[in-house]
Amino acid sequence: MSALHYFGVRHHGPGCARSLRDALFALQPDCVLVEGPPEADALVPLAIADGMQAPVALLSYCPDEPGFAVYHPFAEFSPEWQALQWAARAGVPLRFIDLPRANDFGLDKARKEAAAQAAQGEPVGGLDEVHGEDLGAGEAASHAEGPTSDEAAATANNDPLSWLARAAGFDDGEAWWNHLVEERGAPESIFPAISEAMIGLRRELGDPVRSADETQREKLREAHMRQCIRAAQKEGFERIAVVCGAWHLAGLQAEVKARDDAALLKRLPKLKVQATWVPWSYRHLTRASGYGAGIHSPGWYEHLWRSQGAPLERTAGWLARIARLMRARDLDCSSAHLIEATRLAEALAALRGRPAPSLAELQEATRSVFAMGDDAVLTFIRDELLMGDRLGTVPASVPTVPLQRDLEQAQKSLRLKPEALQKTLDLDLRQPNDLARSQLLHRLNLMDIPWGRIATVGRSARGSFHEIWTLQWQPEFALRVIEASRWGQTIAQAASAQTVDRCAGLHSLAELAQVVDSALLADLQPAVNAATRALQDRAALTGDAAQLLTALPPLANVFRYGNVRGTDAALVAQVLDGLILRAAISLPLAAMALDETAANALRESVLTAHKAIGLRDSAEQTGAWQRALRQLAEAAGVHPLLQGLCLRLLLEAGVCSDDDAAQAMSLHLSRGADPAQAAAWLDGFLNRNATVLLHDATVWGLLNAWLASLSEDHFLGVLPLVRRSFSAFGASERHDLAQRASQGVVAAPVSAAHSEWDLTRALQPLPVLHQLMGLNV
Repeated sequence: MSALHYFGVRHHGPGCARSLRDALFALQPDCVLVEGPPEADALVPLAIADGMQAPVALLSYCPDEPGFAVYHPFAEFSPEWQALQWAARAGVPLRFIDLPRANDFGLDKARKEAAAQAAQGEPVGGLDEVHGEDLGAGEAASHAEGPTSDEAAATANNDPLSWLARAAGFDDGEAWWNHLVEERGAPESIFPAISEAMIGLRRELGDPVRSADETQREKLREAHMRQCIRAAQKEGFERIAVVCGAWHLAGLQAEVKARDDAALLKRLPKLKVQATWVPWSYRHLTRASGYGAGIHSPGWYEHLWRSQGAPLERTAGWLARIARLMRARDLDCSSAHLIEATRLAEALAALRGRPAPSLAELQEATRSVFAMGDDAVLTFIRDELLMGDRLGTVPASVPTVPLQRDLEQAQKSLRLKPEALQKTLDLDLRQPNDLARSQLLHRLNLMDIPWGRIATVGRSARGSFHEIWTLQWQPEFALRVIEASRWGQTIAQAASAQTVDRCAGLHSLAELAQVVDSALLADLQPAVNAATRALQDRAALTGDAAQLLTALPPLANVFRYGNVRGTDAALVAQVLDGLILRAAISLPLAAMALDETAANALRESVLTAHKAIGLRDSAEQTGAWQRALRQLAEAAGVHPLLQGLCLRLLLEAGVCSDDDAAQAMSLHLSRGADPAQAAAWLDGFLNRNATVLLHDATVWGLLNAWLASLSEDHFLGVLPLVRRSFSAFGASERHDLAQRASQGVVAAPVSAAHSEWDLTRALQPLPVLHQLMGLNV
């Protein structure tokens, strides 16, 4: 009869991993069975391949249903990873024995379809066949008749270890397990003790409270694992090592007949599944990331693993790492600090009856000695040591989709290494390599893989030669690359196809204009053509002025700055011109009979569109737009806020004369005008910007002349309205305005449009500017 050796572990625990490694070397099993997805059996030899560095994860996914995917992460200190390493080096067969992901995904799909049918009021059939046996009344009752008060609370929290923790004087099961298993320094195996404790807990407490589906899924998993163990025994293996989660020990050793397990697993649905290795990060091993089997401090567990359980090395080594971090930040941390922190941690451990300081004692010593009680210092220690920013790697021999290979080749050729640590990348678009980097990052964003996020301020402003990117690779991007592989085998093909498909579902002109902008930055000609055609088609069918106005800024940016970034700006010129004319025609009608909220919203659209039309710098389009603004400024049914704004824009452009502006100001701010409407007109005219008054002598003179012409009674009536308009200015701006007023009336300078100037001298700087901006002369 084959000898079975069960090893109950925590999925990510350095103490368990160290004991399991020692136990495998001592036992020398001829077969190793590990809780994991059977579809990944062929990937086990790659665990010791060159270039494989934990943390990594097994990604199991359904190629026909990209929404179904699951990760099985492994760190260097994971017991299962050590089992894989040992088996691969020893040449011993290792098999994953968990419920196949093919069946698991099949159950998920069936449940999803059943829920959709139930939501539509359709009868749902076949659920018993899909999910196996339903919970019996007796089993449901056994949970209801379980322990009460503290016992029920422990079960409800899904932490059965809290029973043993409280009996040992610990606050929770996590601290108890770390103290006795993960942080221990003794080399002897503790698996018999773990088995006895877990089996006893499960016998007394039963399984944690779960939904009916989760409970049944656990039954299926354990039934399949028992079947795999029986199959290994039938093959004649003499020493079989079974590595599983400690809670499953009771279920795997239960007296269940093979035919009962076979009946339970019969007729389970299946989907096609593929598996591969992908890089993982410490941050995604934490519970804070949403990982169900996550841990609190991956960096601390790595330190425990590498210190091999030696108490002195564990304590002194950890505090020395903290000291290096503090010194790198120019924080005071001397050798005396290290000595005192070590003494304090050891004293705390002795008071608590522990043989060596744990993480709790080390953190308290750090706070007291290094940080002087300041928790702010502990923030970067938590981020860099307790959490860590380690990102694993996988070798090139790992099977993957062609799209992933193309991305890896691009990352290698462009020297863009995926890293879990956030970093800033400053690209000079005049350099071919930096331009290619920018195009790659823009293409990935179009594929919903936001490896990089571009800054919207500073030197990354449109029209400069620089783009400032913030890069941070996330492990889940590997799945998104696989999902995007249905669009093409290269990044360019996939991004183009995905963008073209997206355009078909967009109806907003602003969104389509933004797609045109993004596609041009990504240098995707097919996507640009498709988005441009969709934009023209949508614009021809809409008369919505708001949509037309919001579509102008991204297109104007492409037209004005396209040559700077190496794109063909002429592609959107025709579309932009057409949108400007349509917006100019639609604007007067859209501005009629608006309330204050709608007028404020339209004001923002008019300002952004006005700036965009200025970038286009076309006489025909500018003339049409200015005629629309004049019509708004003079129309009776337009909101005063928009009337004042339009007059201000026309005055800036030199289309409206000072006399016209003075006459309009007198009309709208006269004694007979409604106070609220007068305040709105003045707010629009000043454009909520003190710079206009501070630096434009014409506007200052108009407002000053109007105020000076008011009688005392009229001035007192208008004063609250003026104060309301000026209330949007900051304190420093109001101070500058007061200083400006104390200087008295200053004559307005002669407009540059009417002054004589030397054209020859004005053209002299242009060659230098062309050279600086990289433009062809």
